[in-house]
Amino acid sequence: MTAVPTNEGSESATVSTRRQQLEHHLKTCPTDREGYLELATIYREEHRPLQAAKVLRQAHELFPDDMSMLWELEEAQLARSVQQLVEVRDLATRLGNSSADHELDRATTDWANCRLKVCRARLARDPSLTYLHMVLGEALYDLERYEEAMEELEPLVDSETHSPGAYLLMGRCQLLLSQDMAAMKSLRQASIRRAVVGPAKTRSAALRLLIDLAERHGLHASLQFYQQSLQAIS
Repeated sequence: MTAVPTNEGSESATVSTRRQQLEHHLKTCPTDREGYLELATIYREEHRPLQAAKVLRQAHELFPDDMSMLWELEEAQLARSVQQLVEVRDLATRLGNSSADHELDRATTDWANCRLKVCRARLARDPSLTYLHMVLGEALYDLERYEEAMEELEPLVDSETHSPGAYLLMGRCQLLLSQDMAAMKSLRQASIRRAVVGPAKTRSAALRLLIDLAERHGLHASLQFYQQSLQAIS
């Protein structure tokens, strides 16, 4: 591997100078794997994920079997997608018109689809990355594909680490599908199950939904219990 030239007379080049060095270097030494990774990192630090993805796509074509390179490319693609969502969301807030709202819907859909594409590819390469089922479930939830989201969450319901969050999201899906009794069961699993105690934030969110359910269905004893449980967490 050809070494990337540096400025010997100084402790470290500025980020912009280093970026320019790498951009020039890769034109003359286009097979320098580490150079691509460093340049992509600089682009990401400069909040330029589109440029990072472009560089990493070039590197992936040169090193198609390099899984760490592919992972970094996917990270840049995710970063670009969420950057677009944030930009469009800010624009929609400022303009407040139907055209901006339409663009926000499109950006939200693109962000969800990007997560689906990346996470499914990663699970296909490595099925042991089970936590990605949660990300897939959230993306499908954002796309209003609630039945599919619940199917995606099934592998996590026996996980000590991820089951509370999975049950919470399943409960939200069931509520939107008007499956109130099923939702109540899922939300109880997320909030008051003794075998697996979830994070306080997850349990609180589930209990608030349970309180709403109990109020709507006139379950007074359950309502009191959920309120006391929520107060205990607070």
